[in-house]
Amino acid sequence: MGEKMYKRPKVAVPAFSEANGFYTTKERSFNMSQIRSKGTKPEKLIKKALWDAGVRYKTPEKPLYGKPDISIKKYKLVIFVDGSFWHGYDWKNRKHAIKTNKEFWIAKIERNMERDQEVNAYYQSKGWTVLRFWDLEVKENLGICVKAVLDSIP
Repeated sequence: MGEKMYKRPKVAVPAFSEANGFYTTKERSFNMSQIRSKGTKPEKLIKKALWDAGVRYKTPEKPLYGKPDISIKKYKLVIFVDGSFWHGYDWKNRKHAIKTNKEFWIAKIERNMERDQEVNAYYQSKGWTVLRFWDLEVKENLGICVKAVLDSIP
């Protein structure tokens, strides 16, 4: 998308490496490699519910800016299903629960939150509607999430 000017400096995320004091076991490394960014259960749940409600959408093959999980170009609508850990759900309370590699994880998640705001601003500046749902919100209140999407479609 080219270089753009930020109002404040980006959150600096230290590189995750043993040289920087970060160590991970083979088991932890394997577990982290199994975490998906696409095709998660909450994402599949909302997609199926929207399809059943008659909403026809695209899962972009060529990723759009910010990689939305669902896009409806006809209505200029993008939908993101954000993971609670990765995007900082209840961050003020939960960031204190991180026990290992705090410097890395706090910076990493805060940069993700900052990037989410940048992506929202990008789409809103183009006249698009941005909907973001927490993964746990989709699991617990799928009907409310679907209604929010339906209410956003003219």
